[in-house]
Amino acid sequence: MKSRLSIDIAKSLLMARWRQTLVAAIGVTFSIMMFIALLGFMTGLNIMLDDLFVNRTPHVRLYNEIEQNPNQPIKNVTIYNGYYHFISSVKASNSREQIYNSAAIIHTIQKDKRVLGIAPKITTPAFFTEGSARISGVINGIDVQEENRLFHFYDYITSGSGTDLKVVPNSIVLGKVLAEELLVYIGDLVYVTTSTGEVFPLKLVGLYESGIRDYDKVQGFTSITTAQKILGKPANYVTDIQVKLNDIEQAPGVAKEYSHLFGTQAVDIQTANAEFETGSFIRTLISYVVGITLLIVAGFGIYNILNMMIYEKMDSIAILKATGFSGRDVKKIFLMIAISIGLFGGTVGLFLGYLLSLLIDAVPFKTASLPTIETYPVNYNPLFYCIGIVFSLVTTYLAGLFPAAKASKVDPVIIIRGK
Repeated sequence: MKSRLSIDIAKSLLMARWRQTLVAAIGVTFSIMMFIALLGFMTGLNIMLDDLFVNRTPHVRLYNEIEQNPNQPIKNVTIYNGYYHFISSVKASNSREQIYNSAAIIHTIQKDKRVLGIAPKITTPAFFTEGSARISGVINGIDVQEENRLFHFYDYITSGSGTDLKVVPNSIVLGKVLAEELLVYIGDLVYVTTSTGEVFPLKLVGLYESGIRDYDKVQGFTSITTAQKILGKPANYVTDIQVKLNDIEQAPGVAKEYSHLFGTQAVDIQTANAEFETGSFIRTLISYVVGITLLIVAGFGIYNILNMMIYEKMDSIAILKATGFSGRDVKKIFLMIAISIGLFGGTVGLFLGYLLSLLIDAVPFKTASLPTIETYPVNYNPLFYCIGIVFSLVTTYLAGLFPAAKASKVDPVIIIRGK
């Protein structure tokens, strides 16, 4: 019975100062709305940028890197043992980029249950000839079907067809910027000069646009069979083995394991994109900090309003205590007021935040550097809405805790005697 009476009293106090209550609720509403919209937009932006890099980056990449031989002849001379050796013009110990026994390595990796898929690749420098001029670039020989399945290759083909690369012999897909510099269009012949000086005509079947201009300025893609033919290499010639895992977090450990097992260099996605991941983390952190700051500011507003309410309602508090309400009951009433403001403002803020997110998501965002993006990216993760309502309740509870504690300590005798 007393609980129901406490609720009625809290409701009466709220309605007695409904303007101040509304201002406090609007503060919470605005904070939650901006928290949801800002966090959804920033994490959506992070996901979009992740897609640009992570979707096209193998979780583990196996390759052979040309490196210096650590065992120099001077080390075999015993009289120089224990000395520092300063050697210039050290020759490379490995001058071959081919991965040895690649077929057996691929077969072994395919049996690993941690692996989602494998895409072999050939990477080689080349010159794209335009009249007497030669533009330096890179040709990537890919397994078209696996490249699309694992790295969404077709999504970045803005003109032509990616499937033609698999079915049309001696064909190539060029970065859009590179094609513009060569003044070639779909169906034209592109002349490629290898490091040995041989010239190969390839039919242009598509234009590739990654969103990174410098990347699109040098890249060309052809089938792995055509790349082997251009280089005059056998069918088992591969320079890279791209591995995608079921769990990206396992990449560092798997890279070390494969490097030791197969005797090749291996790099994981976390190492290759450390700076990018740091940027994504900082952007998300800033979003949380801004949102929480808005909620704290709204909490101070609730604190001030409840403080003023206590000063104005000293007579009412004294009467409540004189009629049998304990300090704990009075504290509960004012906490009900604070939590009611937080619940109402938070709920409305979630709804308005969702509407604002929909509005942002509908705004056109077209740029030549991001051909696959049509509107601003927004993330509608339900976790953000749960965090928002929890933060609104916690903030308003803490804001009302101190005024409620002050109200519970009011001495009714002193108040009534003063009157």
